Amino acid sequence: MKKRRFIGTRMCLPREIGKGWDLRLARYRKAPELGPKILFFSGGTALRHFSEVLTDYTHNSIHLVTPFDSGGSSAELRRAFAMPAVGDLRARLLALADDSVTGHPEVAALFSHRLGEKAALKQSLQALVSAKHPLLKAIAEPMRSLIQSYIAVFHNHMPKDFNLAGASVGNLILTGGYLIHDRSLDPIAFLFGQLIKTRGTVRTTTDANLQLEVLLESGRTIIGQHCFTGKETAQIDSPIKAIKLSGEADDIDTLDASKVCKETRKLIDSAELLVFPPGSFYSSVIANLLPKGVDKALAKNPSPKVYVPSLGTDLETLGMTLVDQVQVLNEHLSGTLEPLSSKRSSIDFLLFDSQLLSVSADQIETLRDEMGIQIIDLDLAPENADTQRYDDVKLAEALLGLT
Repeated sequence: MKKRRFIGTRMCLPREIGKGWDLRLARYRKAPELGPKILFFSGGTALRHFSEVLTDYTHNSIHLVTPFDSGGSSAELRRAFAMPAVGDLRARLLALADDSVTGHPEVAALFSHRLGEKAALKQSLQALVSAKHPLLKAIAEPMRSLIQSYIAVFHNHMPKDFNLAGASVGNLILTGGYLIHDRSLDPIAFLFGQLIKTRGTVRTTTDANLQLEVLLESGRTIIGQHCFTGKETAQIDSPIKAIKLSGEADDIDTLDASKVCKETRKLIDSAELLVFPPGSFYSSVIANLLPKGVDKALAKNPSPKVYVPSLGTDLETLGMTLVDQVQVLNEHLSGTLEPLSSKRSSIDFLLFDSQLLSVSADQIETLRDEMGIQIIDLDLAPENADTQRYDDVKLAEALLGLT
């Protein structure tokens, strides 16, 4: 027997879902360049295909992604250049790229390319530096020379012991731009987006060279994102109690190492809907709230805040209920890491599908009646019966219905 959906009794949406919904979505599809500014706080992989779908409705979405990845090829770049991770930034820019004939698919193809066989790694890089690589030769001037100059800067600064295995060409170009622009990511992220005609705005929340540090309830401290996500190392065996940014500075908050720039604060202020989407809870969602000033910028914007909990298994939420997740979100949104009264919530809406995510009636009652969160329980299931993820089109249209 199919479970009944939870129905909010005090729904007060910006627009009632269902009322004029089809007409509004049709208008967005017809002129996505005039679509709403929906801001997403996330990592790089969970929203990859969703971002592609979103461009059918709006070219004005804003994506603040994390620069704290410490594993894979990002770890090698961070080791060599003492820089933030750029993999998630590259992935989201590419997900929003215009891959039609009106865009620059040949540029996107180069940025997506990874260096191949170990024996030919240096030869492949040299071919890019000398503009003899077929993917670079396919790009028209003057873009070809511009991109080549960034690759050349990376090559000139590359340590002799740098491991090119699995390196993303897009990451190497971003690194070259980061070095050219006084170790700042925003200018090269903007240029990268222009080159591939990104239909939206993508930035990292900070371009400081920092690491994620978590404290487990067992008392153990873990430094480095890849060490607690369970994707590259053994999974954690105790719930996460707290998370913070760490770096070489004795006190990164006092020294403002993590402070968000004025442009990022403006992006947050301009958003019409603020979304905390599916993804690794601590390393993707909460991590974006850690840089100094994000909480104040969010508090300043009165637009609705929506939490869309992940489906499937997220090792970072070990031992946590949905209420616990919302409570942690509230604590970071409030700027105080002290436990808050359950009656105080900065989250306005909880959007999910109760047929995919099992939530007890007691939790719903706490979220809705005690915390004042409006529950939006909709059909978000994919047609292929995959219970590990929401249908991207249904989720996009549900969020657009709140604008």
